[in-house]
Amino acid sequence: MIEPEIKLIFAALFLLMYLGDRAASQAILPAFVLGLAMSGHYAQHRTEQERLRVVAFAFLTPFFFLKGGLNVSLSAVWANLGVLGLLVLAKMLPKLSGVYPLARRFAAPHAAFTTLLMSTGLTFGTITSLYGLQSGIIDRTQFSLLITVVVLSAIVPTAIAQRFFQPTTAQIEAEQLDDGQIAVAAEELV
Repeated sequence: MIEPEIKLIFAALFLLMYLGDRAASQAILPAFVLGLAMSGHYAQHRTEQERLRVVAFAFLTPFFFLKGGLNVSLSAVWANLGVLGLLVLAKMLPKLSGVYPLARRFAAPHAAFTTLLMSTGLTFGTITSLYGLQSGIIDRTQFSLLITVVVLSAIVPTAIAQRFFQPTTAQIEAEQLDDGQIAVAAEELV
């Protein structure tokens, strides 16, 4: 049998997606629950993780984002650019201010880079927006604005991080060398 582990995971995934759909929830949400439950296993089995990631990104992810993207009204986004700008700021400022102090403490030399990459929320923003649209909580204009905000809040910080704050190879090698020297010094003390 070819890749029985992946077949088992997909069987469980499709069952959870079916149950999520029957519960009038987002079918993709159980996939994230399964991912969290399996994270310990995949941390130890990297090859299996890589195989599943390839299949998931090639097969499942495009359908999920296409489903959301097809409901976006570009005319609604264009007509509400001011509101869009305010929503982007309202989403990004709290996230940046919440992540930066932790990044400064735990990833000090690259705190800005880490903060910008950690401040996205693409998947859960899309899930909640789709749920709101399908449940009738929000209309198509609101959905279009929310999805655009979610996408912009993922793309813009990532582009800024890569353009202005990405560490160079020399910086990373110097840090690894410093970490290695600290480890050797600690061993000598013992």
